[in-house]
Amino acid sequence: MDLINALETRRSVRKYADRPVEREIVDKLIQLATQAPSAMNAQPWVFAVFTDKTKLEEYSTRAKALVLEGMHEHPLLEKYRGALSKRGFNIFYNAPALVVIYAKPEGPEPETDACLAAQNFMLAAHNEGLGTCWIGFSRYLLDSAEFKAEVGIPTEYVAAAPMILGYPAVDHPPVPRKTPEVYYF
Repeated sequence: MDLINALETRRSVRKYADRPVEREIVDKLIQLATQAPSAMNAQPWVFAVFTDKTKLEEYSTRAKALVLEGMHEHPLLEKYRGALSKRGFNIFYNAPALVVIYAKPEGPEPETDACLAAQNFMLAAHNEGLGTCWIGFSRYLLDSAEFKAEVGIPTEYVAAAPMILGYPAVDHPPVPRKTPEVYYF
């Protein structure tokens, strides 16, 4: 797949086949993610890969509770209250893997650098026939001191890019894009 095709056809995937992603492929995607640029070449990324289905369901439940608890601080999230309140709704869409790029406090822009690595990861996954979806709701849990202590992530690391990963169960059609606003000077 060429780069232009990858950019035009990559989609957020929310329905996955019940098939694990091979570790070798995940490792390859991580290596490609690290080819991203970073400010002052700090490369401040750390990758956490979660594949235990039971744990992912537990993490979804815990994350939903935290989002609902803090929703008053983010009124734009109110429109998701119904879905997040449903017991059966899994914020990870039953994907076989969750890959989180944590940003270490190194360099001038560690979270931005981690997001650049995430874009590489998502495009590389698409090239391998895999789907991804950014799961921002999960940051409430993934950034909590309790969770970091539980899984061994240093407290000062920031969950910059949480993405689910798996083999798509269905084709995802193109989503219309807004015309970009461009100012020329």
